Amino acid sequence: QYEMVKMLTLPEGKFTVVGDDDQSIYAWRGARPENLAQLQEDWPTLKVVKLEQNYRSTGRILKAANTVIANNPHEFEKSLWSDYGYGEPIRFSALRDEEAETEWIASDIFHRRLQQGLQWKDFAVLYRGNFQSRILEMKLQSLSIPYKVSGGKSFFSRSEIKDLMCYLRLLVNPDDDNAFLRIINTPRREIGPATLEKLATWALKREQGLYHVCDDFALSEVMNPKAAEKLQKFKAWLDAKRQFCFGQNSLQAVQELITDMDYEGWLMQNASSPRIGEKNIENIWQLVRSIERMLEKQEDEEEGASDLESVIKKLVLLDMLEQQQEEDDSDRVQLMTLHASKGLEFPHVYMMGVEEEFLPHRTSIEEDNIVEERRLMYVGITRARETLAMTQALTRKQYGERIDTTASRFVDEMPQDDIDYLGIGIQKDEAKEAEVAEASIANLRALLD
Repeated sequence: QYEMVKMLTLPEGKFTVVGDDDQSIYAWRGARPENLAQLQEDWPTLKVVKLEQNYRSTGRILKAANTVIANNPHEFEKSLWSDYGYGEPIRFSALRDEEAETEWIASDIFHRRLQQGLQWKDFAVLYRGNFQSRILEMKLQSLSIPYKVSGGKSFFSRSEIKDLMCYLRLLVNPDDDNAFLRIINTPRREIGPATLEKLATWALKREQGLYHVCDDFALSEVMNPKAAEKLQKFKAWLDAKRQFCFGQNSLQAVQELITDMDYEGWLMQNASSPRIGEKNIENIWQLVRSIERMLEKQEDEEEGASDLESVIKKLVLLDMLEQQQEEDDSDRVQLMTLHASKGLEFPHVYMMGVEEEFLPHRTSIEEDNIVEERRLMYVGITRARETLAMTQALTRKQYGERIDTTASRFVDEMPQDDIDYLGIGIQKDEAKEAEVAEASIANLRALLD
């Protein structure tokens, strides 16, 4: 592209180029900030106009961005400034693990909206990789916070999650014909459309659900006996799982549900690449881990009692709420990767997982290519107009093991006087917390009035 532009502008060399080397975050798409440096060599009379006034962010946010990006080499030095005031301190919260991290973000969004009379669309959560949104989506749904995943699929909309959710729905509600039709041949059981049509006709005649009539004695009279045997076998298998699920080893039953039908093998066989297949498999086990956490929370709250059926019903309700939210695009919290956020702006921004090996990414550290990761940090910071919060999970589960994390080196590069450190190991400001609580109560009263 650069060479083409060069040829098109010769011999006069009259053209205008607009760019920002500090926001060059797409090297893997061919973006080269070095092109800006090449301009002065190819056009010696180049006139540089610096657009340094920022019309988006507060002074404190811009100061943090300027300080971080100053650690990168520059062909054209610049320093953003704003006349929007200095603004609130940047918050950095260190939480116990990824569960606590997402809990803090979801709760903070909920309370800030209440305290300040904001809209959901005023908030955005940015992260390095799409996988980071999975647990956060669960937390937002548990607080009935509407959200939209930009530049990627939401967790419940993924095909493999829909499949597993339909199995769980059928476990708690055998009358769910829609769930039955989705999973009766997933993985493939050689039960074709003709068999299902005959089954539907028979179920209508018996005034029962499709699943209930799968083991009817007379079914072999209205369809091929082999097809009837397959339906009967499927129902017997799932009936056994239902009994096991609602016993003492309910979580183990869900795990065995997946392994018994070799669902992992099915996902790998139907994936467009081994990498996609592995991601799909990770998603289904993420759902299982969510069920495990919900069961543990239930035990803590109800003193030892846990009920898989109520957990599945709650997940089904969350799934339904998400479908309703997808139809209403007016007022939702925005979830997106840092790459997808480029060019956008939000009043209140949260950056998740600001840790070594996330931001900067492990690959960039190994390849000693930190400069583009620093530009990604710069882009994330400058998406915020009014407030910016960053989070770190002190431990994370990776590859089946729980590991300790380290805060991103980019946090150390920020002006420390402009950061409020929160979370584990930080002494609480009780006066400030009381002030926040009073503000919440005042806003609740205003809403009721």
